[in-house]
Amino acid sequence: MRSPALPFAVALALIAGGCERRPDDVAVVVSTIGGAAELSDPAKGELDFSQRVVLSATAQGLVRFDANGGIEPGIAERWIVTDGGRSYIFRLRDAEWDDGEPITAADVVASMRATIGPRARSSIAPFVAVIDEVVEMTPQVVEVRLKSARTDLLKLFAQPEFAILRRPRLAGTGPFHIAESGDTSLLLRPNRGPSLDPEAGEDEPDPADNVRLRGERAALALIRFARRESDLILGGSFRDWPLLSHADIAPANLRVDPAVGLFGIAIVSDKGFTADAINREALAMAIDRVALTAVFRPEWQPVETVLPAQFDSAAPPAAPAWVNQPLEERVNAARNRVAAWRSANPDAPLTIRIAMTRSPGTKLLWNRVARDLRTIGLTPAWVNEREDADLRVIDSVAPYDSGRWYLVTACRNCPDDLASVIEAARDAPTLGERARRIAEADLALTAAHRYIPIAQPLRWSVAALRLSAFQTNPRAWHPLTHLREP
Repeated sequence: MRSPALPFAVALALIAGGCERRPDDVAVVVSTIGGAAELSDPAKGELDFSQRVVLSATAQGLVRFDANGGIEPGIAERWIVTDGGRSYIFRLRDAEWDDGEPITAADVVASMRATIGPRARSSIAPFVAVIDEVVEMTPQVVEVRLKSARTDLLKLFAQPEFAILRRPRLAGTGPFHIAESGDTSLLLRPNRGPSLDPEAGEDEPDPADNVRLRGERAALALIRFARRESDLILGGSFRDWPLLSHADIAPANLRVDPAVGLFGIAIVSDKGFTADAINREALAMAIDRVALTAVFRPEWQPVETVLPAQFDSAAPPAAPAWVNQPLEERVNAARNRVAAWRSANPDAPLTIRIAMTRSPGTKLLWNRVARDLRTIGLTPAWVNEREDADLRVIDSVAPYDSGRWYLVTACRNCPDDLASVIEAARDAPTLGERARRIAEADLALTAAHRYIPIAQPLRWSVAALRLSAFQTNPRAWHPLTHLREP
């Protein structure tokens, strides 16, 4: 059977060589790996990567990310955290909507209430329950009041889902606006600053300040870059990493983020073999993480704990009991547990259903995981991501540095007793109590063996050398305003 990667490899071979570098005086052309580049309301459903990039380019929150993944002012020019972490107070800068009307605290309050309201269905909805209310203190001052102390929310407020919008038009404050909307791409132009003299007329925009943005599949994005028809590819993950071996991307153009988050497998079934914690532990023991990550990238380091660092926990990350055992011993112990379960349940199937999307990267992941499960006597089966399964892949960058995010995200379909331990951290009245609760939940999740850690998320971009301000960062987030030196 012909390899599905062959047409892509042939296409790149045909266009390679003889191409000139794109000039510096034209718009930056950006491909985002995902669906169509379009403006969507984050309160109405989870956005894909392309939609998040469009939203962050055309509407900013109270704060936003800089090129290094740090926090910089957005609509708020400054802020303070008071009352021991229970109150965030933001002073707004002078900003205008697209019709020239000034943005007020009332506008910000209305937008944020829609984002955190009970009907909101965004990806950050599970992590905003700590917000008690958002209130207008003065026309230029907004206060976010929390039910319990938190000092780590600025990175959450910088997420595109917290963009300040005027609904239902989804009007934002930039830093760009959509100048042209075509079938396959958007032309983004920088917004005029309020300090310009309105009587002087708007200066003719410099084409080099514009961004041409399109959402597309990774294969098309790589072909476009190889043809020197684009400057930047954003949103690469393990799913599309194998395509790079066919794309002949220069090392200087490939940028791998030191992303933090979760890449692993959630055990989501309480039936059959995975009903018992000792059997779930056997699955985790069987995975050869070093071999798995090396298939993708030798530098991709494996992990064996849910939390990558202590963060806001009262204890270091909880490690499984087998963490220091040699792989061969772990595999033998796992094989013995499978054999014991087979003897006790001779008529029960030993099939383990793994839900995965179809992509070159998931095929590599499947091959390694399936091999390891067969080694201990199990029969792996690949099922569609939306079908019932025993295992599900988790691949997510952490929006902010809190142990609770890792525990909630890793604990898919967890039983009520374990979920309640994790939720106790959310409701803790003090930071000290919250830290203790997170440590307890980390220990409980590790003991229950509901999640198999493999590595940190693999996130990559391809950037032309003319984008001299482009920086990799732990959020794997790259604002379109921080691509070139001013």
